[in-house]
Parts: sequence; C-alpha cells; structure tokens
Amino acid sequence: MKSDTSGIVFDIKKFAIHDGPGIRTTVFFKGCPLKCEWCHNPESQKHEIEHILKNPIDSLHNDNSYEQIGKKIRSLDLIDEIKKDVLFYDESDGGVTFSGGDPLSQHEFLKSCLQLCKENEIHTALDTAGYLSWSKLKEIIPLVDLVLYDLKFVDEPKHKKYTGVSNKLILENLSNLSAMNKAVWIRIPIIPTLNDTEDEIHQMINFISRLNNIGSIDLLPFHKIGKNKYQRLNLPYKMENFFEPSLDRMEELKRKFETLNIPVKIGG
Repeated sequence: MKSDTSGIVFDIKKFAIHDGPGIRTTVFFKGCPLKCEWCHNPESQKHEIEHILKNPIDSLHNDNSYEQIGKKIRSLDLIDEIKKDVLFYDESDGGVTFSGGDPLSQHEFLKSCLQLCKENEIHTALDTAGYLSWSKLKEIIPLVDLVLYDLKFVDEPKHKKYTGVSNKLILENLSNLSAMNKAVWIRIPIIPTLNDTEDEIHQMINFISRLNNIGSIDLLPFHKIGKNKYQRLNLPYKMENFFEPSLDRMEELKRKFETLNIPVKIGG
C-alpha cells in the first residue's frame, strides 16, 4: 500500500544545482525548531500557513497586499510533481532534496515522501539541522541517500544563544550518522565574529575529524538577501551590523578545513 499523508510546503524549486549532486528538485517544508538569527528564510520557521505583506510600503492602500506562504499538499501529489523531472535526474545523477525550514519538523510527512521516492527509484537528499530524537530519525535515515547536515556551532552556549536550542542532540545525531556510515555532506554557515573565531573553527575541525563518511564540507558565507522578509513578517532583523565575509577570509577558512583531507568548497 502506498503511503499518503499531508504536509505543508512553501516552495518547490526545479533544476536546483546547489542542493546535492546533479540536477535536483528542492522541496521546501514549512517549520523549523531552530530560530537562527541569520536565517534568510524566516517565512519557513512557523509550521502553519502564513500570510505576509507583499510590499509593506503600500500595505495601507492595497487591499491585495498579502501573499500566502505555504500550502497543504498530499505526498502522492508531491511525488507526481517530483516525477515530472525524472529524465533530468537520470541524466545528471540528480534527484530530490527535501529542505526547509527543516523537513524533520514534519517527519511523518517526510517519511511518506521518502518512501514514495524509493518506490520510484529517485535519489533523495535531506537538508537538515538534525534536531529530532534519534528514535524518530533512525526510522527516516534508511530512506535517505544523502544527508546535507547543518553545523553552526560546536560550542553549546553559543548555539543556544543564536539559534534558540541546545546543540547536544544535533551533535549526537551527527555522530550516530557517522557510526552508520551514512553519506553526509556538512554545511557550515560562516557568520563573521560569531562562528568563524579561531576557537570555534578549531572545535569544528576537531569534531569533524572524529566522523566517518563525510563526503564534502560546504562553507556558506553569510549574506543579507532575506533582510526584507523580516519587515514583511513584522519581525526584528538582528543582523544589520554584520557583514559578508570577504573572499580572502573564506579562502583562509577553506584551507583550514582542507587539513581534514575532505573536499571543501565555498558556497553550496
């Protein structure tokens, strides 16, 4: 019997080339247990469908000034949409990437989608911060071909301060994936003065050095592309005084991580 459940997604991006190998369809799930201060998709954080301002300046004069963020969809309908590009997946060794938000925030819906992908022999990647109990996560992982795992801090107080949650579960789950020899690409957002200090970089390198089967490390430079979304959501933007790291700084960090003998690239 085919699994079919409902979930909420807020975007489906075709022909994605930065969310795993090959040409991919990236499905963005609504909801995230983390509240990272630099998040460039703040509209993804709440689990429910939202309506946000299209243009805050014109909102007082425009009766149609709101747009819906998120829609409910059944997993069977979603797999039908994903299957439209199977030819491109096959030719490029691509597939589908479940992102967000964090797909683990809708783990039953995610599990249903993954099962359907397996039935259709579609390569699956999971882009996640790993914040879910291991008892639930280990039910999902066998259905995933590749995990794109976000690593923001090793230092727990900093992680809790800037994301809203402890990273103990996140680091434990990453270690458990390593013990399973699961294919993992680590993605590290580089936030100047927050997690690019010598101490934090040293802790990250030391932690990663104890892991198995890490196929890639992606260093993602901080940017302010999502800044206007905070105004549209009537949320404070806390990163106003932060700046994008220079290319020289990113190259310097790249060289540091390359001491692990793991492929490292800037961007992802």
